[in-house]
Amino acid sequence: MKHLKHIFFDLDHTLWDFEKNSALAFERIFEENKVAVEVADFMTVYNPINQDYWKLYQVNRVSHQELRYGRLKDTFDVLGYSIKDELINQFSDDFIAYLPLNNHLIEGTIDTLNYLRDKYTLHIITNGFAHVQETKMTNSNLVSYFKTITNSEMAGNKKPHASIFDFALNLAQANKNESVMIGDSWEADVMGALDYGIQAIYFNPERSVMHKSVVEISKLIELKSIL
Repeated sequence: MKHLKHIFFDLDHTLWDFEKNSALAFERIFEENKVAVEVADFMTVYNPINQDYWKLYQVNRVSHQELRYGRLKDTFDVLGYSIKDELINQFSDDFIAYLPLNNHLIEGTIDTLNYLRDKYTLHIITNGFAHVQETKMTNSNLVSYFKTITNSEMAGNKKPHASIFDFALNLAQANKNESVMIGDSWEADVMGALDYGIQAIYFNPERSVMHKSVVEISKLIELKSIL
């Protein structure tokens, strides 16, 4: 890590607290539509389903629209809650509208970024939808920390595809040997970066599966002792 100049962060689940902010968005949707489902129960089912759909989306096995519809339909089906497709589509639109209005960050985000920005140039690489990600970062006061923000729409491909890393490094005017990727997805962030030829740090707060082949952290603040 000695020669590092550029740090590339994932956004959702790494800096921006997707689970907490999602729960708040669904709480508003359920209240407005009088949905008789506890948000906590919904999120327990929804979170792993959403992650599975994103893994499929990353490798182009489902479309943007299939992701947005399927993750809700599958969750309500598991919960045994009958709901019409028209309402699912409305909830999907409402979720995209409400989600970025919340601004909870992963513990240690601001402290860590304040430390790192004095030593490195910081960047974002995200598979999220452009307008949603931009609103998230603006509302949570993250924009000023990052020199460049690359999303999959502007790059034309999603992590782990090499072209999004290539796009991001060209935008950042960064060399591979000066760069590291930090993210919570083993497939998209870590393997994507390593296959492209840059270093990676795996953010694994749950410590569910340990990977000794790369540097791994469970709290963002640990970066202060590594970088």
